[in-house]
Amino acid sequence: MADQPRRPRTLNDARTEAEAAFKRATAKVAAPAPAKQAAVPGVREQVTLRIDQDVLEWFQEGGPGWQDRMNEALRKAAGK
Repeated sequence: MADQPRRPRTLNDARTEAEAAFKRATAKVAAPAPAKQAAVPGVREQVTLRIDQDVLEWFQEGGPGWQDRMNEALRKAAGK
């Protein structure tokens, strides 16, 4: 069987191929999710937490160290 002559490319074919090549070259590969590391004792993480005003005032009444007292109460509630 004889080879059939190649059909000349049209502008649309070249444009489609160029767009596909551009997408392949510029596509961002999703980075794998970082593995969850074990918590290091004594290292704290800053978070935003909404607490009722009366609860916050109760912890703050004891003066400085209220965050430590709140942390201890949360640790006790978590069974740790």
